[in-house]
Amino acid sequence: MKNKTKKLISFVVPCYNSESYMERCINTLLKGKEDVEIIIVNDGSTDKTKKIADGYKKRYPKIIKVIHKINGGHGSGVNAGLKEASGKYFKVVDSDDWLDEEALIKLINKIKSLEEDNKEIDLFVCNYVYDHLYDGLKKVMNYRNIFHEEQITNFEETASFKSSQYLIMHALIYRTEILKKCNLNLPEHTFYVDNLVALLPLKYVRNIYYMDLDLYHYFIGREDQSVNETVMMGRIDQQIKVTKIIIDSIDLNELNNISLKLKKYIVKFTSMMVTICDVYLLMINDENALKKRDELWSYIKNKDIKLYKELKKSLSGLTYIPGKLGNFISLNGYKIAKKIFKFN
Repeated sequence: MKNKTKKLISFVVPCYNSESYMERCINTLLKGKEDVEIIIVNDGSTDKTKKIADGYKKRYPKIIKVIHKINGGHGSGVNAGLKEASGKYFKVVDSDDWLDEEALIKLINKIKSLEEDNKEIDLFVCNYVYDHLYDGLKKVMNYRNIFHEEQITNFEETASFKSSQYLIMHALIYRTEILKKCNLNLPEHTFYVDNLVALLPLKYVRNIYYMDLDLYHYFIGREDQSVNETVMMGRIDQQIKVTKIIIDSIDLNELNNISLKLKKYIVKFTSMMVTICDVYLLMINDENALKKRDELWSYIKNKDIKLYKELKKSLSGLTYIPGKLGNFISLNGYKIAKKIFKFN
């Protein structure tokens, strides 16, 4: 039965064997009190995750929902949470991450204020923080150069994104109906699906509201984390799978009719995804990996020759220069970006 209390935000927290850190995450979300619902999705955990989740539900029955399911991966957890979400807005918070409590209160108050003025926002954007908790390093990623702060805007009114700037899942709070309108359904047993959450709904967004708040803390530091280099090389097929889903979703003619700046951004995002595949396949550097690299570019060319040409002119084109020079540019560019932005 749906909670009759109006919820402003549904937070979905997919959990798999998260006993050692999920409480830090959930405790920050509870700062939203009864304006939010927290949907904890226990994705077939074998540790104390189930017990911890049920304990929260017992203590906070008006805020916490719990879903216990067989293991299906992160995307499966998001799908289950979205199906049960009753809040006007929707945000995924990974169980090892957390929100800044003061920023969350400011976001909720702003949503209330806009609601009182009958202003409906499709997408809220806030800053996120790469938080290397164990060594005390932090890198804030903001969008001050892209959006005017606290103004209703759209893609055509945005400035150009820098090479390091992307609207990743951690920065976004979508209106729930936008996600349902785009029929968001993430693949199971697949990592890196957060890129699909970030990109696929964008063509349905008609207005955006940016708040210069360091809301989301993106934890960096676990050895088994999906952005760990060794882990990413081991899961490269899943990265390629997600990249192909993005490629399949793009219709350049449709985007021309929606927004030229949105089209430019989506091509840029896709270029980033292809570049990641290229670089990690180069890092693996065996015959099979290099074959997959060629196959990915052939896939793009066969899918949409116009998109292929756009990508060849972009960053991903630089990572696909044949020979030692191309390999050198790709790998050293990655190392420089890693050092500057500390993303893993």
